[in-house]
Amino acid sequence: MRARGKRGAIVVLLAGCILGIYLAKVLHRGFKVPYVQTQLVWSIGIYAGKSPFNLVSPPGVKNPVLTPKDVTDVPASSLADPFMVLENGQWHLFMEVLNRQSKKGEIGLATSKDGKTWRYQQIVLAELFRLAFPYVFKADGGYYMIPDTTQSYAVRLYRAVEFPGKWALAGILLPQALANPCLIQYSGKWWLFGCRMAGQQDIKMGSFLEVFFADNLLGPYVRHPKSPVASGPHFSRPGGRVIDFGGRLVRYAQDTRQLHALEITKLTPEDYEEKEIPLEPPLRDQGRGWNGKGLGTVDPHPLADGTWIACVDGQDRVLEFDWK
Repeated sequence: MRARGKRGAIVVLLAGCILGIYLAKVLHRGFKVPYVQTQLVWSIGIYAGKSPFNLVSPPGVKNPVLTPKDVTDVPASSLADPFMVLENGQWHLFMEVLNRQSKKGEIGLATSKDGKTWRYQQIVLAELFRLAFPYVFKADGGYYMIPDTTQSYAVRLYRAVEFPGKWALAGILLPQALANPCLIQYSGKWWLFGCRMAGQQDIKMGSFLEVFFADNLLGPYVRHPKSPVASGPHFSRPGGRVIDFGGRLVRYAQDTRQLHALEITKLTPEDYEEKEIPLEPPLRDQGRGWNGKGLGTVDPHPLADGTWIACVDGQDRVLEFDWK
């Protein structure tokens, strides 16, 4: 009985301490009332597998590996659209950081030695307009980035002045808004993919995958005669890097819930054909877990042992504590 009474006293004491802290915060904030709400939040994870179509959370990785709480230089509410490259034995991951204060996306950087444990570094690129989908790639011995800059009504290409932390505008590739632009060099030409929205930037309003090509990275780019090559909510918005998988050119597309993979079976200045490749879970909607409310971007890379590693993003509903 005496032990039970002692435990009861401890519980009462702890409850009193919690109540005291609560009242102190209320007084400090001018009698504002705290409340808890749920918020849809994007975070970033790492997947691995034997192919870029069958990727899972690997052993030793606790997903998500990066959340808004890891951002140290700006107040972040979401992390999305990850792309990564391996340079000098270190992975560099670029992502959209939604700045809670400025209400716009900025490009952040995280690094990792093993691809499993990640450390956020800093914002490396910010503009007066929203930046997203930092598609980064290597060309001509240097690094380039073609982020989503639809709010500027142009497709803008940046180059790394000092990789990975300093970027400068290299040129305007197209004077029009294209969501989630992707670039790849193939068969002697540069191919540019991007999603044109009908009306507002809402995939439900109608979307179309446009394709352009050029002889040089900086253009000029010519619209493909078969463009748009896809339309609708499932296949028209790019959802990751365009990859060469054993001689097969593969692109990813995103909708509001899951990812799709499509093999480009014919790509010439005159013709374009593609077909869907089945994806295995969890790249398709799972309805649970850290990415149970949505999947948006995947960036797969081959490793020396023949396996693949990929950074992915996912959306989940989380509790958020705030003050009225």
